[in-house]
Parts: sequence; C-alpha cells; structure tokens
Amino acid sequence: MNLPAIQAALRDSHNDCWLFYDHHHRDPIAYHLLGLPEKMMVTRRWFYLIPAEGDPIGLVHRIESHHLDSLPGQKLEYSAWQELWQNLEAMLKPYHTVVMQYSPNNQIPYISLVDAGMLELVRSFGKEIVTSANLVARFEATLTEAQMDSHLKARDAIDKITAAFFEEVGCRTRNGGTHEFEMQQWIMEAFQREDLVTCDPPNVSVNAHSGDPHYEPTSATSARIKQGDFVLLDIWAKCSEPDSVYYDITWTGVIGTPSDKQREVFEIVRNARDVGIRTVQQAFDAKRKICGWEVDQAVREFIASKGYGQYFIHRTGHSIGRDIHANGANLDNLETKDDRDILPNTCFSVEPGIYLPEFGVRSEINMLIRNGKGEVTGRVQNELVQI
Repeated sequence: MNLPAIQAALRDSHNDCWLFYDHHHRDPIAYHLLGLPEKMMVTRRWFYLIPAEGDPIGLVHRIESHHLDSLPGQKLEYSAWQELWQNLEAMLKPYHTVVMQYSPNNQIPYISLVDAGMLELVRSFGKEIVTSANLVARFEATLTEAQMDSHLKARDAIDKITAAFFEEVGCRTRNGGTHEFEMQQWIMEAFQREDLVTCDPPNVSVNAHSGDPHYEPTSATSARIKQGDFVLLDIWAKCSEPDSVYYDITWTGVIGTPSDKQREVFEIVRNARDVGIRTVQQAFDAKRKICGWEVDQAVREFIASKGYGQYFIHRTGHSIGRDIHANGANLDNLETKDDRDILPNTCFSVEPGIYLPEFGVRSEINMLIRNGKGEVTGRVQNELVQI
C-alpha cells in the first residue's frame, strides 16, 4: 500500500477519508489497493479508514484479529454488532465526506461493491458518501513507463501476428481450406513463440458469427472459412513479464472482393472510430477534462446518423491494463453512463461496431494518454483486408 499517495489523492479530490470495507472478499479493489493477501480467510467484516491527514485506523473482529496487521495505524476490535457500530461511528466522527466503493444509482457496477445496508449505516452517522471511482482509476489504471513500454512491446508482436493471420487464412483457403477454431489455435501457437499470454483465446469469426460481439469458436461450433467469407479477428494478449499491459485490437477482411454493403458498413465503423479518436485528442489538446461517456456519445451519434444505431449494441471502448478490462474509464454511455475521467497515463480501446445478422464489423485500436496527448498505439485499419 502506498499510504502517502492515497492521502495525497484524497486531498487532491477534497475528500476527508477513504473507508475500505469487506466481508467474504466482496471487494477485490480493497485487497489490491491495500496490498492484502487476496486468499486471506475472511469470515467477519473488517474496516480500514485512511484519512486525508493523520494515521489510518482499522476495525476487525476478535476472531480474526490478525487481519490488517500488515497495515499501519491503530486497530480496534469488536465482537458484538453493537460494538461494531459504536467503533465505526467513533472512527468516522471527525470526518464528513467518506469515500467508499460506491457508484450512485449503480451507474458503474465495477465500483459499486459496498452493499446498500452498509451505506445506510454510514449515512446514519451523518456522513456524505462519495464514489471512489476516479480514485480507484488513479491507482488501478494509471500506468508506469515500464508498463506502457510493455504495451508497445505486445503491440509489435500482435500487429505482426495479425498481418500474418490474414495471409495464412488466404493460403489455407486456397489450399484445402481451414476453419475458425483451427485459425484460433494457430494464433495461440504464435503467442507462445512470441512469449505472449492471454486470459482468453482470440475471436476468429466468419459471416454471421462476426455479428456476435462475444462469439468464441470451439471445436464443436467452428465454421469453415471459404472463398467470399467475411472474417473478423479480435486479438488480445500481453507480454509474459509481471505487470505487463494488454494490447487489444480488431481487424476485418474478406476472402475475395468485398460487397458494396460490406464496404459501406466498414467505412461507417472506421469513421466512427476516428470520431472517437478525435474526441479524445481534441479534449486533451484543449486541456479539458473528458469522461468516458462523452466519447461513446460522440461515436454513437455518428453511427446513428448513418442509420445503423440499433446495430451498435455495445460500448465504444474499455479500460486496458494488467487485466484486459481494467478499472479505469470505459467509453460507455450505453450499458452505463461512465462518468469517470479519462486520466493521464491510462490506456483504453476505441472499438465501435455494427453487428448485422449476416456479418458484423468492429474496428478496434488502443489509445494511450501520455505527455498531455492522446495517441493511437498501433496500426490503424483504413480498408477492409482483401484476403
């Protein structure tokens, strides 16, 4: 745990304290930020309060009194629920604004981890509860220079694998054929050669399967790839070294000559992607704060203006870090209204899509915010790949 950094962040955000609370590992964020063992047995409630100024204080059950011993500050104990309430009220007495893992109206469910009853209890002490969303992003999603370098190292390998994938699909199609699962496994072998790791295998999908944003080929469901097929590749991985950051892109192509409809939909998605890129870059060039939902809104309005709004069925982008979906701002005003700020030294995808019954197009790039600018980190697809 970096106590001085957490306290500085509380002061910067003009909040009095941050109250961490868990029971049965409901809040993984608390364990990450405090540096507690993620497999620690937790059968009773514990609390850890970090003030903007002064020493932290913990509250643990006597049965599990050793919990929080690794953390600095005073530690109180309880057995009865009345004693818990009394100690918690005393801990919070000096403070008015209390940061917790809470999101108003459950707008950001990744952060909204404290149960309603605990919120009621803290409010009954006369406290104002403030969301930890931007503070969590500051500690969980901002990257070091080494992590940003690891993202770029993964980029170099994955961009190369992506180009080779389309060549391999074409070669195999002309010489006996292939299918989705076989090409997915070809990529997994390439990951091994390049010393890349991934949480899940890539998505290789053709025709109607590409219209399913989360399609995953298996040996049982795999479709054959043949002349005239529309092919989508969604590929993500990171370097095997600890603390490495993912690179996550999507490219599309056609085995042969694309139809007019395929070209039209691709161009709309490509241009919508560029709207998202410009929206981010213009905000940082103007030194203006921008939230994730604002980027999604701009992209969504563009696609809707072209008559395909009903087919854009997922958010525009997601935070990227050591996990493929990190705890920073998502570009989302569909599934949630993500009002987290896009922060310096964070990474995220821009990936609008139009998903039709016969085929789906997604064009995904990654952006880094560093040195006050928004930069695209890899190759950018501007035309359908003709395989």
